[in-house]
Amino acid sequence: MSKRFLYNFLRLLALAVPLTGCYSSAQSLLASAQPAPTRVVTESKQLSGAKDPADKAPLKLPLADPRIEVRKAERKLLLFSKGRLVRAYHVGLGLSPVGDKEREGDRRTPEGDFYVFTKNAKSAFYLSLGVSYPNLAHAKRGLRDGLITKAQYDQIALAIKQKKTPLQRTRLGGDIFIHGHGASSDWTWGCVALENEDIRELYDAVEIGTPVTIKP
Repeated sequence: MSKRFLYNFLRLLALAVPLTGCYSSAQSLLASAQPAPTRVVTESKQLSGAKDPADKAPLKLPLADPRIEVRKAERKLLLFSKGRLVRAYHVGLGLSPVGDKEREGDRRTPEGDFYVFTKNAKSAFYLSLGVSYPNLAHAKRGLRDGLITKAQYDQIALAIKQKKTPLQRTRLGGDIFIHGHGASSDWTWGCVALENEDIRELYDAVEIGTPVTIKP
């Protein structure tokens, strides 16, 4: 008698027997005969990734067309190689984590499309990757709102076109990095914080110019 046949037979028995001890016994047998559920790998399982031993196999470097994506609401940093997810890290954000960065001192982590403009092996926060904030959208908004001058806007636009360092010392703020020193809380002034072992792996995997997208 197959296990599937036994399961179906006991299921009918459980439904037919009145609510007595027999019903309980049939239900117990039913539970023991029930086929094990099929294991489904969901996106949430993939994104929980960092603790899965399979996910901690060493990255095969160099990555092909690496790309970084930060999902603020999920507190996740995703690393892609040629469009394939290869790592998911837990992160901490700015002290005011909700909303796009608008100006210096708002303690928000910016949102939008950026690139890595520098790598600092002597960071005060273990290791760091510079994120090219402000981008052109921030600069346009800042010019409109009187936070930067036309000359500053032009400098930012030129730097972005050349994939260099945009102005960092304006009323828009700057010095946004992906760095170490812990991801257990939102404690930075707008940066993206990882555990030291995670930023070490990420630092070694990406180069200057790597695209970075930060989503709400």
